[in-house]
Amino acid sequence: MKLLKAGMVAVLAAVMFMAPTAAMAGETLDAVKARGVVQVGVNGALFGFGMPDEKGVWRGLDVDTARAISAAIFGDPDKVKYVTLTTQTRFTALQSKEIDVLCRNATRTLTRETDLGLDFVATNYYDGQGFLIPKKLGVKSAKEAQWRQCLCASGHDDRTECG
Repeated sequence: MKLLKAGMVAVLAAVMFMAPTAAMAGETLDAVKARGVVQVGVNGALFGFGMPDEKGVWRGLDVDTARAISAAIFGDPDKVKYVTLTTQTRFTALQSKEIDVLCRNATRTLTRETDLGLDFVATNYYDGQGFLIPKKLGVKSAKEAQWRQCLCASGHDDRTECG
């Protein structure tokens, strides 16, 4: 069962990574094959997505995607170099070819595809936002709240939605 699951992930990654970008992938794919390793941008500190465990082994959804890409290219899931990137450096690293592919949290937007010249291939995770409000305030909807302050992480994709 575990082998079947790994095989399915590899096939899915191959389709996600190569099929939509086949015409543009030639130069990058040739460089990856010549180097013998795919350089993948990851978060590095997001549990469940991309970070090393207590033994230093990389784990998470984004890491599994990177391993599947490596398996699709080389037939070996371990030919990956993980490059830890921040929200501020992730796209410049991709544009400057410091990395070959970005496998980390990055919201797909038309501006990023056009202005930054990025090619998002597929969405592999959907998230959302929520508000924590003390129950004693009796607020039943975000529309009822008298917002004075809304906190968002610096550089976060949804910062503009916070006002």
